[in-house]
Amino acid sequence: MKIIRKTALILAILLPALAQASETLTIRIGFIAYHPDQGPVLSNLIPEPKDRGFKGAELGIKDNNTTGRFLKQKFNLASELAESPEQVSSIAQGWLDQGIKLLVADLPATQLTQLVDLATKHGAAVFNAGSYANELRSKQCLKNTLHTLPSRAMLTDALAQWANAKRLSDWLIIRGDTPEDIAYADSLKRSSKRFGINVIEEKTWDFDTDLRRTAQKELPLFTQTAEYDLVVVADERGDFGEYVQYNTWYPRPVAGTQGLTPVAWHRVVEQWGAAQLQSRFEKLSSRWMNDKDYAAWAAVRSIGEAVTQTRSDSPEELFSFITSDKFQLAGFKGRKLNYRLWSGQLRQPIPMVHPKSLVSQPPLEGFLHPVTELDTLGFDKPESQCQVSFSN
Repeated sequence: MKIIRKTALILAILLPALAQASETLTIRIGFIAYHPDQGPVLSNLIPEPKDRGFKGAELGIKDNNTTGRFLKQKFNLASELAESPEQVSSIAQGWLDQGIKLLVADLPATQLTQLVDLATKHGAAVFNAGSYANELRSKQCLKNTLHTLPSRAMLTDALAQWANAKRLSDWLIIRGDTPEDIAYADSLKRSSKRFGINVIEEKTWDFDTDLRRTAQKELPLFTQTAEYDLVVVADERGDFGEYVQYNTWYPRPVAGTQGLTPVAWHRVVEQWGAAQLQSRFEKLSSRWMNDKDYAAWAAVRSIGEAVTQTRSDSPEELFSFITSDKFQLAGFKGRKLNYRLWSGQLRQPIPMVHPKSLVSQPPLEGFLHPVTELDTLGFDKPESQCQVSFSN
């Protein structure tokens, strides 16, 4: 009788736990995007895909479910493209009311900040897969937020490292007059000081000339100045930058937003298993993976990796694990990736590419750091006022 009672007691304790273990854990993720109208762009012969980011998140879900089905974990994706800034909050509020508290966002900095404020009140976690703004990693510190898209500082530091290694130490900077171009140029100047680059001159392209017809006449005169080693362009929208190459006063290479370009991702990245990722993405979307797709994929995969390790769907628990020293993401960039504890930025190498080739992938050998060479790109701990935190 004692044996029967002990067996019954053990079963009473274990059966609820076994039943719970047999249940499928469902993790719901929301991907939200808002793409402001950029207006007509003269050089935009290949327009940005309207589904950018969406397909990256979708591939991340497929990858998560590939592993999750063996662990009784199922990942679901809700995705919406907002038509206006106001719609961003209404979509997010609807998801939060439904209990979706893991959000991936391809939003400009202003809308991202508003989303984070809303998400924080509901104990939700946000992954920034859309804004390059340096301020979000240095001064404007967002709670409950991690960044999978590189900052502009990471991109321009990669360019400055490469230029330093190639002894291209005298720059002519040409920028547009949009706020984004000014921000990119400011980041270039920060990077130039950091890596010993001399800016010969900074010029602003504020003409509305149709360069498709006049580039060979106007750009040589515009770039006539003291001799430089490298022309660095800050033209995020693509108004004039594509026409700078081969039209400068001195026959010099062009880099920046056009020419040799630092990016989060590009089709020419094929090493470290990346060709397999590229192939799966092309099969899914019938196009190439870009920066925003990669950032969305990395965000969803970060969540998937954390769920696999913690067996939890709690945003706070997942956030805590992702920002711990136990977290590693296989990002197809030659090394395991993790997040900076001060800014929430995903550490990652930065490919330097032109349309058909990978030229380099900083951080480069010789640029040392006491913790990791990846922290030579972007805002290091002493340069940031931020500290990762989670509120609910």
